[in-house]
Amino acid sequence: MGPQGIRQAILCALPVAAMAGALVLFDPFAQPLYYHDFADRRAFLGIANFADVASNLAFLVVGTLGLFHCLRFRPPGARLAWTVFFLGLVLISFGSGAYHRSPDNGTLVWDRLAMMIGFMGLYVALVAEYVGAGLEKHLLPPALFAGLGAVLYWHGVDDLRFYFALQATVFVSAAVILAAFESAFRQKAFVVAMFACHLGAMALEQLDHQVFSWTGGVVGGHALKHLMAGFGGYWIYRMLVARRKEAGAR
Repeated sequence: MGPQGIRQAILCALPVAAMAGALVLFDPFAQPLYYHDFADRRAFLGIANFADVASNLAFLVVGTLGLFHCLRFRPPGARLAWTVFFLGLVLISFGSGAYHRSPDNGTLVWDRLAMMIGFMGLYVALVAEYVGAGLEKHLLPPALFAGLGAVLYWHGVDDLRFYFALQATVFVSAAVILAAFESAFRQKAFVVAMFACHLGAMALEQLDHQVFSWTGGVVGGHALKHLMAGFGGYWIYRMLVARRKEAGAR
C-alpha cells in the first residue's frame, strides 16, 4: 500500500475508531441542563432572548446565498454536498431560532438536526473533492443517516456519546484531509478560513457569560457565535464563486 492508500485507510478508520471509542472509553452522559442558561435573556419586539434568536439571520443569509449559487450556477466540484451544506445553514437559522426563543432539550433537537445536515454536507464535500469525486453520491446518504440518527439517539435516550463522536469525526477527518490530501481546486485557504471561524465560534459559545460581562451587557458570546459561524459559511460561498469564475475564465 502506497502513501496515498495509507492516508485513505486512516481516513476510513476514523469514523469506526470514533464510534468504538465513544462506546468503550465513555459512559453514557446526558445533556447538562445548565447548557440552556444563556447570558443575554433580554426580550425585544415581543421576542424572548432576542439577540440569540435574531443573530441566526446570519445563517439564513449565507445559506440562501449558497443555495442560490449552487442551484443557479452549478459550480464545479461536489455541488450536491455543498448544496446540502448550505441547506443545513438555512435550516439552522430556523432550528436555532426556535431553540433560543424557548431553550430546552425539546427545542434543542431541531437545532442539532439542522446542524448535522450542514456538518454531513461539509464532510462529504471535502471527501469528494480531496479524496475521490466518485465518493460523493455513495457517501452522502449514509452520512446524513448517521448524522440525523446520532441526534435522534441523543433525543431518545439522552446520551450524547454518538453525537459528539460524530462531530469529532467530521472535524478530525477534515484536518486530516486538508493536511494530507490535495484537491484539483486550489482554494484550500477558503476552507481553512471557514474552520478558523468555527473554532472562534466555539470559543465564543464557551465565553457567553464572560463576553456579556466584558461588553457591559451589550451582547453575549452566544449571539456573536452565530455571527462568527455564519461568516464561516460565507467563506465556502466565496470559494464556490471564485471557483466558478476561474472555470469560466479558462
